[in-house]
Formats: sequence, C-alpha cells, structure tokens
Amino acid sequence: MTAPGPVRILVCDDHVVVRAGLLALLDSAPGIEVAGEAGTGEEALALAAKLAPDVVLMDLQLGEGIDGVETTRRLTSGPGPRPHVLVLTTYDTDADITRAIEAGATGYLLKAERPEELFTAIHAAARGRTALSPPVASRVMAGLRNPRPSLTGREREILAQLARGLGNREIARTLFISEATVKTHLRRIYDKLGVDTRAGAVAVAKEQRLLP
Repeated sequence: MTAPGPVRILVCDDHVVVRAGLLALLDSAPGIEVAGEAGTGEEALALAAKLAPDVVLMDLQLGEGIDGVETTRRLTSGPGPRPHVLVLTTYDTDADITRAIEAGATGYLLKAERPEELFTAIHAAARGRTALSPPVASRVMAGLRNPRPSLTGREREILAQLARGLGNREIARTLFISEATVKTHLRRIYDKLGVDTRAGAVAVAKEQRLLP
C-alpha cells in the first residue's frame, strides 16, 4: 500500500507580505505542498481549475473583485474537481462565519492560530473534516443554541425602514399602517432581537443579515 502524497495547497490572500509569510511557513510543514498562490478571487478560481489543489487556503477580504465568500461558493459548487476550502482570516463575526460556511467552506481558522493548529486544520480539511478555531467553534455552537430570530415579513419591512433612519410616523406613512401598529411591531422586533433601542435593532439585524 503506497503512502498518500502531500496535501496540495493553493493560498489566496491579497496581502503580498502575508502571503509570503504563509508560503514560507507552509514550505516547512510536513506533508504539505504549496501548488500555487493567488492575490484575488478571480485568480484563485483560474489557478484552482488549472492546478486542482486539495485545499484552498482562503482569506475573506480580497480587495477589488469578488470576495473570499463568493470565491468559496464558486470553488465548491463549480464543475470539475472541487477543492476543500479552509478560510484563514482575521474576521470572526457571526455574519462572516455564517456566510463562509453557507458558501461551502470546510473550515474556518483565525490568523492568530499557532502554526501547528494551521497544519492540523489543513490535513483535516483535505479529508473533508471540519476544522474550526476555538473562538469560531464557540460562536457556531452559540448560534445553534440560539438560532437566528424569525421575523415576519412585516417586521422585516419595518426593520428596513428603521435602517433608512425613518421615524414611526414616516414608517407608518410609507407602509400604509397606523403609528400604533408600528409601535406594536417595534416592541416585538426588540423582544426577538434582544435589544431595547432602534440603533440596537439595526445593528443586530445587520450582524445577523436579517435586512434585505
């Protein structure tokens, strides 16, 4: 029985210095081979199609062009060989984590992790196993225990008007409802989102991607 070959990696990060550091680090890792590097999402897609890596190490913010989430979605749903995508980023908000996982990412690591943790996560991702940084895992578990609040269509409409900065009277006029009805909906929205101010409702709605 022949031993499995090294895990072939494509690194995608728009910061040249960060990318150089990652390449140097990965070159020293046992069982890992750097197949290529990309500075944009579009470049990552082209190289992945050409090089067929086992794992793409993906940053989320890529400057101009498509971002890491959209690149991940295309890599994991496109025709031909589909590499596993391991997100490596500094961003750990609920919205970023959710978007990346929903796009098909196998794992989500923070750049503050130790090199050994990164190497372990790469090998896990190559086998299709989920790899999450401890803070990310905690957020994911918290999200499972406290799922995204379910808002009605009317509540979402009112939230959207809040985000525009409209007052109760303006919202009522825009949606052809009474001010009393607006206030009733706002109380329900606040309860569901766990806030007690208009600004808090908008902030949570944006964080959890509840706005259209």
